Amino acid sequence: MKIITCVAPVNIAVIKYWGKRDEELILPLNDSISATLNIEHMCAKTTIMASSNFKENKIWLNGKEESFQNPRLSNCLKELKKRSQTQSDVINWNIHVCSENNFPTAAGLASSAAGYACFVYALAKLYEVEGDVTYIARQGSGSACRSIYGGWVQWHAGALKDGSDSIATQIVPASHWPEMRVVILVVSDSQKKNSSTNAMKRSAATSKFLEYRIKHIVPERTEKMIQAIKDRDFETFATITMKDSNQFHSVCLDTFPPVKYMNETSFIIVDLIHTYNEFRGSTKVAYTFDAGANACLYLLEEDVPEVISLIQNAFPTNTDHVEYFRGIPVTEQELSEELKKTINISKQDPGMLKYIIHTNVGEGPQILGENEHLLNDVGLPKK
Repeated sequence: MKIITCVAPVNIAVIKYWGKRDEELILPLNDSISATLNIEHMCAKTTIMASSNFKENKIWLNGKEESFQNPRLSNCLKELKKRSQTQSDVINWNIHVCSENNFPTAAGLASSAAGYACFVYALAKLYEVEGDVTYIARQGSGSACRSIYGGWVQWHAGALKDGSDSIATQIVPASHWPEMRVVILVVSDSQKKNSSTNAMKRSAATSKFLEYRIKHIVPERTEKMIQAIKDRDFETFATITMKDSNQFHSVCLDTFPPVKYMNETSFIIVDLIHTYNEFRGSTKVAYTFDAGANACLYLLEEDVPEVISLIQNAFPTNTDHVEYFRGIPVTEQELSEELKKTINISKQDPGMLKYIIHTNVGEGPQILGENEHLLNDVGLPKK
């Protein structure tokens, strides 16, 4: 028997990936850029055990047994076995996999990216695979390749038919921009109506706007974003981030039939951020929305207390909700009367935000100790 447990982070894109040129290999239509978030606050945790006693491959996700007959899982497993350097019999044994997220699954918070990155990273360690594995993680979930690295990461669309050049590379490490903070506003923690996979197919087949975006907008925007990150130029970074988010959701509406991920609360958050930036006279906060209603805000450390207080003023805490604030502790500050008067966004009903996660840019996957295993000695979930 051989066992390993690891954690892998969520990543939130600032240049969005939407649509594939190859569904089976999961090759994207355009490059994308993301920040890897701190593993302490949002992560997938996975234990993989290989044993000569296991009669078949099994997997449990968030406490529920799922079918292992998933082509994406099978592809990752096959590729990693092909790359294995181990001299032991472990390569021929069946595996049991137990994985869990410490944040909502399928709610537009990159749960599949963290999950597949964790699965591929752990299995690579189990099979003693060396070198780049981002192209293997990509075959599980496209954006999972970005979660293999910490810091700021670019996923290259590539041009080769076999997808061998569609890999992720690190732009700069997490330490490059230590003042950067991320505040995630969880508007909905329920499973979204339109899965990203199906919606992407519809967009690629029907949206002329997506075609224009890929050819004429993303290449230049990607280069400017990379430079803004390297220069720690928050104004440029924030502007591009918001414009790219807006454009991604415009593509979703240009899809036929249209796909809608943002809701009324999402747009209240958008208005709040723009009004606040106008009040401050510069771009202090950037929003971005993935395929869901939840907002991800990028801002610098010095602005966190006021922005959190602003959000709390607009979206009062539901006092019955446990752990409304999660992640890095924040000391709220009293908002000035001038700010309250200028913002002039009416208070929403308590509970419109489920909870708030305050985090930062962090490192890539990590191996955990024996006491962290999710499987017991016979390969069954501990809970």
